[in-house]
Amino acid sequence: MKTLVFALAMLSATPASFSQDKRTAAPDPRSPSTPEGFHWVSPIPEARRAAMKLPDSVRHATFKSPSMGIEVGYYLYLPPGYDDKANAETRYPVVYHLHGGRPGGEFKSVGLSRFVDAAIRNGDIPPTIYVFPNGGPMSWYNYPRFENGRGEDVFVNETIPHIDATWRTLGREGRAIEGFSQGGRGTTRILLKHPERFVSAAPGGSGYGPEKVVRENNGAESETVVFEPGDNTWDLAAAFAKRPDRPKPPIRLWVGTKGFNYEFNLKYSAYLKELGIEHDMLIAEGVDHSAQRFYEKRGLELMQWHQANFAAAAARERAR
Repeated sequence: MKTLVFALAMLSATPASFSQDKRTAAPDPRSPSTPEGFHWVSPIPEARRAAMKLPDSVRHATFKSPSMGIEVGYYLYLPPGYDDKANAETRYPVVYHLHGGRPGGEFKSVGLSRFVDAAIRNGDIPPTIYVFPNGGPMSWYNYPRFENGRGEDVFVNETIPHIDATWRTLGREGRAIEGFSQGGRGTTRILLKHPERFVSAAPGGSGYGPEKVVRENNGAESETVVFEPGDNTWDLAAAFAKRPDRPKPPIRLWVGTKGFNYEFNLKYSAYLKELGIEHDMLIAEGVDHSAQRFYEKRGLELMQWHQANFAAAAARERAR
């Protein structure tokens, strides 16, 4: 546990803690071609699934990646009535939840489907599909150092089109993205690069501290983890703000006050305000760095926020 806490503290360190001579650090050539334990298909063992008490409508599926030529796994939650003959022509909005942690695995956040199912069955939100994708070996980053390491591209260019082609989704006018921790970083970067693809975006508990380290050290997060310079939430926000014709999907940052990323979420919010990027924040008092505990306290508000944005997008489509 001490090792984990130390590692998290290092990732949350300010840029000043990353020395000047590390700014041109190169990946360690001795590192493995993929992280230990990572697989593009990562289903939950049946015994563990039973213990998690997931809704019966949670399914695991795969598709063959056009770019990699291998199977890619994902979980999805289908709302009650999806398989009924009476609903055979019904299409549903979809929320993509990007998991936290490294390396990736589609199993990591699927437990949140319990909250979604309860909200739908209680009539608090309309029937909605939730997708829990696999973020790849570096969790939502393109990382060519690893074999089959383009996690961002696989999600944006392959997973989303596969979901739209395979399941009865509404397409862009009913598509939202959210994520937590590492998934919050991914949500932010993907939204800033591809705002036209989403109705709304909600990055949660995001590691904006490590993202600033990446920004100020020429792409280097550490001595051995080096991303493409400029591929971070701070530089991408600055570039996004300069786009005169940029789409403006609603953005909501969500975080608990006891989370170790809380202060940097406040700083990033202030930065977005300076850039003129509209957004709001949903803060859970007393909640630590946990998507589940956030959902327990304020998850319904987050789900309903997506639904309000879906409704607004549908109204705009009808008015055209």
